[in-house]
Amino acid sequence: MEAKSSRISRLISLLVVATLPLLFVGCGNTSGSSSSGSGATQNGTVAFVMQDASTEDWATIGVKVLSVSLTPQGGGSPITVFTASTPTPMINLVQLDQLGELLANAQVPAGTYTGATLTIGGNPGDVVLTVSADPETGFAGTPAATIPSSQIQIKGAQGSTGSMTVPVKVKFDSPLVVNANATTACDVDFDLAHPAFIVAHVPVGPGTTMWAVNFNGPVRHHPVADIAWLVLRHMYGTVAAVSLDKTSITINKDYPVYPATTRETAVQTSQALTILADSTNGTLFYDMDAKSVSTIKDFSSVSGSLSNKFVRVAARYQEDGSLAAVRIWASSSFNTAWISPEGHVLHVNATTDVMVVQNENGAGMPVTVDANTQFFFRQPQDALADATPIATGTGFLAAKNLVRGFKVHVSVVDAFAVPVVAQTVDIEIAKYEGYISAPNQTGFVYTRNFRTAADDYSVTLNYISSSTLNGKAATGTQVDGFEWWNLTFPTLADSGSNAVPDFVSATNGSVSFGGSVGSLPVWGISYATWNDPANPNGWSARWAILLPTPVPVGVVSTNWASNSNGGSIGMTVPGGANAVTVDLSSVAKSATLAYQVDTTNGVVTITPQDLTTSTGLSNASAALVAGTPVKAFGVPQVDGSIKAYVFFYLTGNQASAQ
Repeated sequence: MEAKSSRISRLISLLVVATLPLLFVGCGNTSGSSSSGSGATQNGTVAFVMQDASTEDWATIGVKVLSVSLTPQGGGSPITVFTASTPTPMINLVQLDQLGELLANAQVPAGTYTGATLTIGGNPGDVVLTVSADPETGFAGTPAATIPSSQIQIKGAQGSTGSMTVPVKVKFDSPLVVNANATTACDVDFDLAHPAFIVAHVPVGPGTTMWAVNFNGPVRHHPVADIAWLVLRHMYGTVAAVSLDKTSITINKDYPVYPATTRETAVQTSQALTILADSTNGTLFYDMDAKSVSTIKDFSSVSGSLSNKFVRVAARYQEDGSLAAVRIWASSSFNTAWISPEGHVLHVNATTDVMVVQNENGAGMPVTVDANTQFFFRQPQDALADATPIATGTGFLAAKNLVRGFKVHVSVVDAFAVPVVAQTVDIEIAKYEGYISAPNQTGFVYTRNFRTAADDYSVTLNYISSSTLNGKAATGTQVDGFEWWNLTFPTLADSGSNAVPDFVSATNGSVSFGGSVGSLPVWGISYATWNDPANPNGWSARWAILLPTPVPVGVVSTNWASNSNGGSIGMTVPGGANAVTVDLSSVAKSATLAYQVDTTNGVVTITPQDLTTSTGLSNASAALVAGTPVKAFGVPQVDGSIKAYVFFYLTGNQASAQ
């Protein structure tokens, strides 16, 4: 196994500036509570949500989304579903690890839409990059440092200075149908795990590292077939009103400032959201000023004190499209409501009962767990489970049920106390990842090694029970039991009775370069669920994604050879003793994402090569000759080859394999 292996989310240090993001757009429909429009045109509601995949190297990837519009089928003017307020708030994509940031519940004409256009700020400062407190070994950024805007290149920006924007066009794989008097979820997923999303240009010799961000690239359709399964990020807001019947509140959504200030202030907006109390299971209401907690089924007992209060809300969508609060934190100070912390778990020390959670500024915040700390696991599809703690006290840490990489939102007893003690820990995402080994009919092993060895783990995850409900497929049919897919192809998920044996077969491969590089096994990531019948009072894998294993930068050793699925090359890497076959696919919808990167006299040009076309295939095959520097990401196969998912080849007078 490679001694300094890095997972797919690691930024690639190349002698180029090349980046291409991956967006998934998913849409789901549910009968709803939205009202129809006046006259002949009837309206439906579109819940527009942003998500991302995880990255370990960054604490903040902040972007400014200026507007979002939908493209009607058959032509016509775009329909705006979101327009940012002024000043435009920044959204930290790192916090959206499989979580939805609700941008808007917009009324739009009922009809069919074939795509969306996002307009993103392209001025210096419109993208903020802050390095993680503990990035992976070899990462080019300084831990916890914010990258100067002068070192960030926002590709595709257009317009005049001070008003530059990046239009991002997203084509839906299948049309989005908005029905009258119904709520339809549309989910745009920025995939931070994609190896070409942000790339460091590391100069030869002394020089300044540049970071390229490009918001135009390949897109995939990621359906949200059931809105009730959508896990929403905690939202902030200012209470504008309490309904006359006290069943709901209206908040104007707020955002924190990025980079976070010492005493955080709100970026207030006019975007209004209606939040219901959970009249059946109750909503936990935390008065952070009075340091009290109560369970409410309406707002009558707290309505007198809510006007203009800042709130943080853990909400869930109900099947009718309305938002119900699971937990609410309220304070007269935004800073008090905001100090959580929120972020990925960096370290867990079961001996001292301290976990370290990374905040938006790249710093790790130590949080003490005591006998009264309650742990919750977000599962909005089950209202009662979503509102019920899964554990209380330090035993949860002692049992190693919390590991590095989990995404949490913590509420503290006293934000200004030393040490800070957790009142509640919302586990929003229980993420395990690493090299896959020992797959069998009941489970498999993830082995994960970090730069900080104390965080390493090797954990056996059972598959969820074959009878466990696991959401809906792209077709809308119910999925029971474990499912898996290759990165960016969730619509091709393998589920049902063949899912487990197919997974075992797919993860039994490895590739060996020999020498000091050694063997590279299959890499994957899973998001687990709690207390499944397959593992009561423990974590089980709902699904798994096979991630492209990063291969060290190398050179072509054997010229391109065409075959019925595209072609292949031989590849060698520094320190390796063996040449390895790399297969590049030209099959539509699963083709290798290939990029020609030319660096000539300091000028970098990135040209995507569509291998599904004769031109793209011809260009790649002509360039892939012995000695060409290349970088591959792919899934190791049983025969010892690599099936490439992303592939770079370098040309020009400064091309070099680093």
